Amino acid sequence: MKIKLAIIYGILTWLITYVLSEIFNPIFTDNLPHINIVVPIIIIIVTGFFGILYIRNIDKNEVIEGFLAGVIFIMMDVICDYIFLIIPHSTALIIEDYPLHMLSMIIITLLITTFLGYLAQMKIDLK
Repeated sequence: MKIKLAIIYGILTWLITYVLSEIFNPIFTDNLPHINIVVPIIIIIVTGFFGILYIRNIDKNEVIEGFLAGVIFIMMDVICDYIFLIIPHSTALIIEDYPLHMLSMIIITLLITTFLGYLAQMKIDLK
């Protein structure tokens, strides 16, 4: 397992998710006031991107590596949330409903990274 790479990708995932949710939330909140779909969609896209970057360098046990990368991404998200949002008492979009954010982030991240590991172990010939 490449722990340093997973930690870096986990921090980048959190940072990009936070920045993009702060940018795109006003656009969707004004048009769809009762639907908060921005953060889950951003989590899916960003986690998928960094999950692919991580998994493509793994040659064996891709499913386990994908799951472990997901666990590290989740740990980095919790640590960054705590350091940058919860301790300073920020009113960011991500922590408005923090238990829902955590639950959805955990499920989405583990599913995406584990599924990417599963796909990486498959031998696919597209000819």
